[in-house]
Amino acid sequence: MRNDLHLQTLTATALGWVDPATDAMAMPLSPSTSFLRDPNNLGRSGRYFTRDDNPTFLQPEALINQLEGGAGCLLFSSGMAAIVSVFQRLKPGDHVVIPKFVYSGLREWLQSQGARWGLQVSTLSEYTADTVKAAIRPGQTKIVWLETPSNPTWSIVDISVIADVAHSAGAIVAIDNTVATPILTRPIAHGADIVLHSCSKYMNGHGDLIAGAAVVAPGQEQLLQDMRNQRNENGGVLGGFEAWLLLRGMRTLYARVKTSSETAMKIAEVLIQNPAVSEVLYPGLPSHPNHDIAARQMTGGYGGMLSFRLMGGELAARRMAANVQIFRQAISFGSTESVIEHRADVEKSGSPTPRDLLRVSVGLEHPEDLIKDLTNALAIADSADFEAQIVAV
Repeated sequence: MRNDLHLQTLTATALGWVDPATDAMAMPLSPSTSFLRDPNNLGRSGRYFTRDDNPTFLQPEALINQLEGGAGCLLFSSGMAAIVSVFQRLKPGDHVVIPKFVYSGLREWLQSQGARWGLQVSTLSEYTADTVKAAIRPGQTKIVWLETPSNPTWSIVDISVIADVAHSAGAIVAIDNTVATPILTRPIAHGADIVLHSCSKYMNGHGDLIAGAAVVAPGQEQLLQDMRNQRNENGGVLGGFEAWLLLRGMRTLYARVKTSSETAMKIAEVLIQNPAVSEVLYPGLPSHPNHDIAARQMTGGYGGMLSFRLMGGELAARRMAANVQIFRQAISFGSTESVIEHRADVEKSGSPTPRDLLRVSVGLEHPEDLIKDLTNALAIADSADFEAQIVAV
């Protein structure tokens, strides 16, 4: 399919591929684990074993790659497997730079497995050109890691500025683009070398799949081969059915991301006026400290994720989460239903996430229903006779 088409068209048509054997417009599922070899030419090219060569991978990998503007994409068994493939390329003693607020699974992996691997880590509270430059160790820093918007405070980092600093020191830039998705931000266009996704979230969008993906920028094909080898040798490959589910979900990616972004903006604008809320963290708000960067870097919306902090502290946050009716108390995000989470409870001890913070993933419900649900739960959480109301229920 042509490269000049809109992302909306690319996702809806899944690149317009048609199965040449059957003319099917939906991708066929190939569950076979092995492929027939030619007994007279065992060394011939062709498929060998599904662990790294399942034909069901081809279309979703091609679609993600084109959405991100990459040189190649690899599917993994999870987002975490994709992330780890980046760091396991490194050698003991290599140094990486990460932000303070980042996916907790990565932070915990670096503190445990990464430490055993011998990796050196610098964690920065502020992620600017100056702070990153000061943290880089010449000849030792191999990866500068970004997450924008960051989880769960949704701060925004200027990708181009950080990429310039990292590249001048010989480091590569890897970015987790799970929250923004390529619908809102295409990091490779801003200088990123590797883009990671937890495809369990927005890419699939239906809460019924665990998957991950990694995309490399043009000129970084050796990185792709290194990670391909990691995937094959470590066995972190995706199943054929999961790849099929992923592609089906991605056909509605554009519509889902746009809808959840629009609703999240409406919710943020209401919450910021509620006296029970001390702070709303959403890059679409003009009051957000990184709003100017977000406005330049994000296209067509600011994402479906937001967090807010309550005047009543942790107890009020817990009360509110316990009293929503439409929002679900659950982990993860990016699905069709809206989810609210007291995030600090999920993360391990030492988490920097404020205890009074609730993280929200906005789904596809009607905005008025979601706003009313949050407003009602806030009123209960802020009420002095909370316990009496609970008993009455």
